[in-house]
Amino acid sequence: MEKECIACGKTPLDNDTVGINKKLLGKGIKNFYCMDCLADFLGCTVEDLLDKIEEFKYEGCTLFK
Repeated sequence: MEKECIACGKTPLDNDTVGINKKLLGKGIKNFYCMDCLADFLGCTVEDLLDKIEEFKYEGCTLFK
């Protein structure tokens, strides 16, 4: 089932976007943000989120494949 941004309705959300939502907001979440809306929600930039994704991938986090 495709994931959709709960703020703007953007769909589909890619695996990295779903992964960073789960990593930062909790693994059990049911609602997801697109990268733009997640950055707004967290008060950071999309670039910050992309940097964190790369960092988590490097660390071997299983949310990012």
